[in-house]
Amino acid sequence: MIVKPKFKGFICTTAHPAGCEQQVTEQIQYVKEQPKIEGPKRVLVIGSSTGYGLASRIVSAFGAGASTIGVCFERQAAGKRTATAGWYNMAAFEKAAQQEGLYAKTINGDAFSQEIKQQTLDLIKQDWGQVDLVVYSLASPKRVHPVTGEMFSSVIKPAGKPYTNKTVDFHSGKVSEVTIAPATEEEIRHTVAVMGGEDWKMWIDALQEADLLAPGATTIAYSYIGPALTHAVYRDGTIGIAKNDLEATARQLHDQLQELDGRAYISVNKALVTQSSSAIPVVPLYISMLFRIMKEKGLHEGCIEQMQRLFSDRLYAGEVPVDDKGRIRLDDWEMKDEIQEAVTQLWEQVETANIDELSDLVGYRTDFFRLFGFEYDGIDYDKEIDVEVDIPSLASKA
Repeated sequence: MIVKPKFKGFICTTAHPAGCEQQVTEQIQYVKEQPKIEGPKRVLVIGSSTGYGLASRIVSAFGAGASTIGVCFERQAAGKRTATAGWYNMAAFEKAAQQEGLYAKTINGDAFSQEIKQQTLDLIKQDWGQVDLVVYSLASPKRVHPVTGEMFSSVIKPAGKPYTNKTVDFHSGKVSEVTIAPATEEEIRHTVAVMGGEDWKMWIDALQEADLLAPGATTIAYSYIGPALTHAVYRDGTIGIAKNDLEATARQLHDQLQELDGRAYISVNKALVTQSSSAIPVVPLYISMLFRIMKEKGLHEGCIEQMQRLFSDRLYAGEVPVDDKGRIRLDDWEMKDEIQEAVTQLWEQVETANIDELSDLVGYRTDFFRLFGFEYDGIDYDKEIDVEVDIPSLASKA
């Protein structure tokens, strides 16, 4: 079939298999051009199919030569419906790993569930014995609690009081003012349950109880802080409250893993175009201006560059540099005073008439479409393509 982008709100409901494969191939090529990493050899990535999770798996495999198991929840193609981008990403990753002789298996299902946790533990026990690194990069709007059965739904809202600021429709380029009502206490509780640290700890507890964490094992999860400009809707809002819980969990896990000489970290990463960030009012406008400034100064990074720097310059380069709260700061370039001052100046001036002049909205749109395999040079998007693509290691395709 011929695959074109189709939208439902801020989500693209189609994905192009060739474009997704090209995205993965380009990330792999970047990593292979960097110095080899003396790092982990058996890596579990929970949330492995897109964004920072995908990049973490690529760096582990093609940068450190690691065997990897990925856990994700993606949909295969059915009839005239394409698979999700994450499905195609995992298929492309496994294809490339096989060509390099690297172990790569993927478990597709609800990572919050006890069933998928047990399947993963069984696979590690069967194939590896123990794991060196556990990356927790799960992004989901909903979670069913594996013990109580309660369904939680996260929201993106400020806490305490309404918030008003500029935002942009990145499809049309229209800049407008948006006011977001504050979250209720119940909405905050739900968001923490989905995006906080409880599930991460459940994974580490299960691995440790089964004696599947190797001596010196590391686990890491990802967070974001951002500038004061976005704090009301992000860091001080429902997502930020959940991230505070995630960071508190990291400190708890770090103490817990001391008996293995292990460690747990939060990496605070830079702002990037993701499916979730595109849905947060204010944030796309900030990112589009941030990208313009960082590209001008030669400091711009995507997911793969960030994860390469995390592994090569932080996690596996001797003593890990952290801030006063024990966090790794990969947002250090984004948060430079000169960068933030420049963005703030643009923010005060920006409106619909000058959005293209003052921002990199074109680059933002391109990054967004590429999440789903579109807008890659060299691909004929008017050509028929088979959307039925297998992930080689999957025994069943849930």
